[in-house]
Amino acid sequence: MQVKAAMLRATGAKPPYAASRPLDLDGPVFGEVLVKIGAAGLCHSDLSVIDGSRPRPTPMVLGHEAAGVVAAVGEGVTDFIVGDHVVLVFVPSCGHCIPCATGRPALCEPGARANGAGSLLSGARRVAFAAELVNHHLGVSAFAEFAVVAQESCVKVDKTLPFENAALFGCAVLTGVGAVVNTARVPVGASVAVVGLGGVGLAAVLGAIAAGARQVVAVDLAPAKRQYALRLGVTHAVDASAPDAVQQIKEITSGGAEFCIETAGAVPALELAYAATARGGVTVTAGLPHPDRKLSIQAVSLVAEERTLKGSYIGSCVPRRDLPNFVGLFQAGRLPVDKLLTHRLRLDEINEGFDRLREGVGVRQVVTFA
Repeated sequence: MQVKAAMLRATGAKPPYAASRPLDLDGPVFGEVLVKIGAAGLCHSDLSVIDGSRPRPTPMVLGHEAAGVVAAVGEGVTDFIVGDHVVLVFVPSCGHCIPCATGRPALCEPGARANGAGSLLSGARRVAFAAELVNHHLGVSAFAEFAVVAQESCVKVDKTLPFENAALFGCAVLTGVGAVVNTARVPVGASVAVVGLGGVGLAAVLGAIAAGARQVVAVDLAPAKRQYALRLGVTHAVDASAPDAVQQIKEITSGGAEFCIETAGAVPALELAYAATARGGVTVTAGLPHPDRKLSIQAVSLVAEERTLKGSYIGSCVPRRDLPNFVGLFQAGRLPVDKLLTHRLRLDEINEGFDRLREGVGVRQVVTFA
């Protein structure tokens, strides 16, 4: 079938993307699902592929945060039927490798290999352009009218959930809220600092508030992002560029935040988060800096201060368990994910959307499909 899609031909295009225009199907087979995309979010992980800081094979249809409706299923698919509403998850988990078998599907080994290769979980590619096979982005490739995905990339959701809200659960919410509740395991009454207030960071803010943190300190370079966090309900906001930013956080939290969550994907942000963490506290990083960047910390602090530094990929989530729970919190009014949505785009406006993302304008932008 023919579909309209935004295809990245090569990485490293020069901004503004509105000028350089870097973004211009076979049906499902065994174990695969055809999804009519309802909405797809623009994430920094997509931008990192565009600018070359997250190397991926090209040509590629980007987009990994999305929701839609099942349009067809291949043989062997038993969990989904035509008409189901689904959120797409960017780590397809095989269910059989050691990480999957021990409850850590975010670290699925076949899933990681497929994502790195630009294929579906089976190793196949279902998108083609002018007889040339096109790579999938993280097994999803949602900047298109339709996507063929592995059934393991789908989580069924309530049909009353609007697609533009449902899409955000596939990455921003799983990653941000999951970093708080799964990786950090923030208890009621704890102090939390969130460094980096993009879509994932503000989702972490919402997660910390929902978890019952007594203090939530929002840290970012941009005044507009700090103001946005204050409107979401944080107790304090700190300018990350201030020379005394770490000291401010320590004064607010009486010695350092018990939990610091870094989501900026920049080494200076992670260094700030680690420095602002209390003795005995936990620093969690959910950002993805360039692979060449290195982190330097005072090694003795890990022992002398019983500090913990943890990575969090897709929020250490089990998507089929956690995603419906997070949706339930949203529907109960306790996780207002809809407040993260700042821009709605047409597919042909996607380059301008990535310019805004690069410039730090807005929070979450969503491409919507009629």
